[in-house]
Amino acid sequence: MANLRFYTNNSLSLGATIQLSESAAAHATKALRLNVGDSAVVFNGDGFDYNCELTSIKKNEVLAKITAAKQISNESPLRITLLQAISSGDRMDFTIQKAVELGVTAIVPISSTRSVVKLSAERAEKRVEHWQNVVNSACEQSGRAFVPKVFAPVHLSAWLQANNHAASGDAHLSTIIPTRILLNPIGAQRLATMQKPSGNIELLIGAEGGLSQHEIDTAIANGFQSIVLGARILRTETAALTAIAAMQTLWGDF
Repeated sequence: MANLRFYTNNSLSLGATIQLSESAAAHATKALRLNVGDSAVVFNGDGFDYNCELTSIKKNEVLAKITAAKQISNESPLRITLLQAISSGDRMDFTIQKAVELGVTAIVPISSTRSVVKLSAERAEKRVEHWQNVVNSACEQSGRAFVPKVFAPVHLSAWLQANNHAASGDAHLSTIIPTRILLNPIGAQRLATMQKPSGNIELLIGAEGGLSQHEIDTAIANGFQSIVLGARILRTETAALTAIAAMQTLWGDF
């Protein structure tokens, strides 16, 4: 059965009439062949699915009226921020899409020493918009009513400096400091030997060539635990998704 579920950035409430986005309208009318009177579901990331009825279909405009709302409770108990070094080609899109399906909470594209892709400010802005659309589509498909945010790309050193919890000197932060995990093919610890995190998780993945030794050392100095996944070296997209799936199996809702 076709997935009649569409993301919108509109505010949603019972009785309201909204206009579907251009891409959603094209998919609804050209791919799914929906007509006036047909039903669909829209969501905007507020945790609810909204049933709607298509009330008007024109060449470049599809209107829908909200008829019911249902709270969705399918979010993972794990709050995982994926710090993914920017990879080339379709790898980054694939990683983001599947990471959202697996339940990540947020995605931070990381510029690392061995990242093949180097983005100017203008290109970075366009890529973030593209990656966010990938996230939105993944939420449509997977049934998530919470939409993870893709942050602006940032150099690893800058992110570590901005998120240096120890530098604050606040003793109370020990209760909220996230569990930081770094995948390293020569890591000394396996994921299964770790205790279940009590708070958020930050997962750092290198690009095609991995992280440099300096980046690994700096990350470890900033609280990241070096973890190895099995005896084989994984590609960047495989590493990210395997780690997320393993965490969901060990500690989450798999």
